[in-house]
Amino acid sequence: MILVLKIYGKVSKELSGESDDEDVQNERQRILGQPQGLLDSTVLIKELTKIYFKYPVILAVKNIPVTIQRGECFGLLGFNGAGKTTTFKILTGEETVTSGDVFIEHFSITKSLQKVKSRVGYCPQSDALLEYMTGREIMIMCARLWGVSEPQIQLYVNRWLSSVQLEPHADKLIRTDSGGTKRRLSTAIALMGKTSVTLLDEPSTGMDPVAQHLLWDAVTQTCESGKAIIITSHRMEGCDAFCTRLAIMVQGKFLCLGSPQHLKNKFGNIYILKVKVKIDAQEDKRDPLKYFITLTFP
Repeated sequence: MILVLKIYGKVSKELSGESDDEDVQNERQRILGQPQGLLDSTVLIKELTKIYFKYPVILAVKNIPVTIQRGECFGLLGFNGAGKTTTFKILTGEETVTSGDVFIEHFSITKSLQKVKSRVGYCPQSDALLEYMTGREIMIMCARLWGVSEPQIQLYVNRWLSSVQLEPHADKLIRTDSGGTKRRLSTAIALMGKTSVTLLDEPSTGMDPVAQHLLWDAVTQTCESGKAIIITSHRMEGCDAFCTRLAIMVQGKFLCLGSPQHLKNKFGNIYILKVKVKIDAQEDKRDPLKYFITLTFP
C-alpha cells in the first residue's frame, strides 16, 4: 500500500503540468476548450500520456497537447530518452495509450486504430528493410501495398528514387548499401505512401550533408503536396530551415512550442561554440582551452 501511494504521488506530481511553458499551456487550453470535431487539424494530440508501470515507474510521455495542420512540418526535438520514439510508437499503434487520445483526420487511435494506420507513413529509427531485396523491388512492393495501379507503379517508383537520388543504388541488394543510403530508402518508402501523415524518426542519422539536403528537399515537396509531417531530431540545425513549428521535449514533456523564429527570439540569448580538441595522452588541453574561452569571452 505504501509503495502504491508513493507511485501515485510521483505520477500525480509529474503530470500536474505546473512547469508548462506559456505557449504549451495556451495550446493545451485551446485543445481542451473546443470539441474535437471543431478543431480542423490533420493530427490532434490531446493530453497524451504513456506510463510504464514498472519499479521504478517510467513516465515516458506526460500530457502532450498539440495540433498539426495539413501541409505542416512539425519538428520534435530532444535527446535520447526524451520520449520522442515512444510518442511515435503510440501514433503508429505499436504502443497503447495510458490516458489521453490521438486523432488522425478525426479518427481516434484508441477506437479506430486500423483507420489511423491506413493514414500514417512511418520511417522508424532503425531501418525496417528486407535486405535481400533491391531498393527498387521493395519500393514496388510498397507501392502495390498502397494501392498504386500496376501501369503507374514503375513511373511512381522512379519518381521517388529520383527525388532522393537513389537511382545508382536502386538495383543493388539493400544489405550492400551504406547506412546513409538505407536511411534515404526508408525515408522515401515512408513518404511515398498515399497517407495524410508521415512520421520520420531521426531520418538524417548517418547521412552525409548532400544526402541531408536531398532529404530536406523531399520533405519540403511532400509538405507542399498537403501531407502533415512529424520529424524527430537531436539538433535544431537543419530542422529550423523547413519545420513550420518545433517542440522541445525533455523527460516526456514539452518544454516549449512554437515556430523556429519564435523560439529563437524567446530563448536565443545564448551562444553555442563548438570546439574540437585532439586529446594527447600526455597533455590534456581541455582545461587550458576552457580557461582561454572564459578569459577571452567573459
